[in-house]
This record gives sequence, C-alpha cells and structure tokens, in this order.
Amino acid sequence: MTLLAEGTWVLVADSQKALFLENLGDEKFPNLQVRRKETQENPPTREQGANRPGRYNDGPSAHRSAVDDTDWHELAKERFADDLADMLYERAHKGLFERLVIVAPPQVLGDLRAAWHKEVADRIIAEVPKNLTGHPLDEIEKQVAEAMDGAN
Repeated sequence: MTLLAEGTWVLVADSQKALFLENLGDEKFPNLQVRRKETQENPPTREQGANRPGRYNDGPSAHRSAVDDTDWHELAKERFADDLADMLYERAHKGLFERLVIVAPPQVLGDLRAAWHKEVADRIIAEVPKNLTGHPLDEIEKQVAEAMDGAN
C-alpha cells in the first residue's frame, strides 16, 4: 500500500490552527478535502493576565522579589496540542481513519507526540516538519506529496 492512498488523513497544524484533511484522490493525484477546521483564540499574555506579577519575601530582610507571571499564551499553545491529540484519539477510536500524516512545525510535532494516544501513534505513517497552515490546499497537496515521495 502506498503512503498517501485514498482515505489517508492529513493533519496540518500549528500552535493555534489545525486542518483535518482527507485524501479523496489517489497516491498519484492527491485530492485533499477539508473534514474539519479548528482554531484557538490565543491573545498575547499581556492581554490574558489579570493581575500584576506576584512578589515574595526573601527572608528576614524587608527585600521582596518579583515572581515571573504565567505565560498564558504559551500554556494555551500546549493545551491546543493536547486538544488536537484528544480529537485524533476520538476519531481513531471510532475508526474514522486508518492512516494519518501529521504536518506541523517541529515544536508542535513534539507537543503532539507527547500527547497522543497509542491508538493514534499506530496509525501515523509520516510526519512532515513544516508549517503549512497558511497555505492553500493545492500547495499543501504538493508539499505533502513531495514529502511522501521522499519518504519512499
């Protein structure tokens, strides 16, 4: 069986957007169609924090040190990878796909790897370490097909 056969799913994601695609064509002429879009509204940390950074007492002196504020923006990015992993697990468990290609920047790939279930991992046939979320479908098809050719 070729890698990008009909029915193969392709997840194109970054830390805030994801496209769940399915190849309705064949391995020679892929035809990726959008099955679902996910986006996360994730404003900068400065717009998410409600309080000033905390302070703590350094001991018996009157000196107090600042505590770093939580990076809410970064936390939301990590949670998005967890959410995507959960979505993939639900769909794999329902038998909606047998083969999966993951296209994401290296950092997001790492976050996803740490979060996905074995049932999803067993269906992954390729990982493409690129950010293609802002590209049109025909460019995504081309880039994925080239990456798959290089994997064979």
